[in-house]
Amino acid sequence: MTLLDPALVDVRTLADHPMVEAGSAALRMVAPGAVTAGRFGLVEYRLAPRTGGAAPHYHQTFSESFYVVSGELTLFAGDRWQPCRAGDFALAHERGVHGFRNDSDEPATFLILFTPGIAREEFFAEMAELRRSGRRPSPEEMTAFYARHDQVMVDV
Repeated sequence: MTLLDPALVDVRTLADHPMVEAGSAALRMVAPGAVTAGRFGLVEYRLAPRTGGAAPHYHQTFSESFYVVSGELTLFAGDRWQPCRAGDFALAHERGVHGFRNDSDEPATFLILFTPGIAREEFFAEMAELRRSGRRPSPEEMTAFYARHDQVMVDV
């Protein structure tokens, strides 16, 4: 067996994972779980200035990490909202309450890493379609949507 096995390296060019606009947010599925054999999922996320993101919630079966690439992201971390700047990192373990939004006057770009690499891209695709369509699901529909994607919303 040779160590030079090209099947052991998967290169995805920018064309393989285009940016998907969703109102005042945009996202790119850089490495969905289908590409990483379920090991992890990686998303590039952009929020326009003064834009809401995800209200406080938690996941029971996967962790979610955030790395701020540019701008300032406000993260809900455990029990409070706090600003995170370029270079800051946060890890929400399973059942760790977290959320995000952009409270600043500048755009924010950040990476979200999911482990394991569950099919989180389906959550983002459905959410983007809802934003683009302008349709407002009923509270019952949103509860079912979140349950389907292992997202438990939390009132804080």
